[in-house]
Amino acid sequence: MMRHGEVHNPEKILYGRLPDYHLSERGRAQAEAVARWLATRDIVYVVASPLERAQETAAPIAEHHGLTIDTDHDLIESTNVFQGQRVSPGDGALRDPRNWWHLRNPRRPSWGEPYREIAARMTAALHRAREKAVGHEAVCVSHQLPVETLRRAMTGHPLHHFPTKRLCNLASVTSFYFDGDTCVGWGYSELAGQ
Repeated sequence: MMRHGEVHNPEKILYGRLPDYHLSERGRAQAEAVARWLATRDIVYVVASPLERAQETAAPIAEHHGLTIDTDHDLIESTNVFQGQRVSPGDGALRDPRNWWHLRNPRRPSWGEPYREIAARMTAALHRAREKAVGHEAVCVSHQLPVETLRRAMTGHPLHHFPTKRLCNLASVTSFYFDGDTCVGWGYSELAGQ
């Protein structure tokens, strides 16, 4: 399960599910670096979120293995009421007290798609990919919050968390190892560097 590479976002907004957010030059280099690292792996299936940045991250991996990219809508970014707005500290939507209502329940979270729903769809996508690549390896390209939520669900950790504590940097790979249908371990790598 891979997070997409860096995105060209000069407006510094929370782009969420908005269309036309593509990889930056650095993001394309990150995707290519991961593809080179994975070139010798036994990858027989590559699938990505429908968003451009995920498809672009998956492209060099699929190319190195002579595969096409499947699209799985369950790998998409989570919804967020702040989509299209600036949310960095000190400027943007979070300075407006009228928006604080959206922050009332960080355990759900109240600003977007519930963690339980993210975990369910990501787990389903993971198992579909596992079935498509049974006996081999699959690469799924998704987004930071969905990948982090999946890791927490698969490892039995609480789904709610602080965004600053996510183990899911740009172009990182979170691996899940299976024996049949049973997940027997996981790992985390930053193959493109940071």
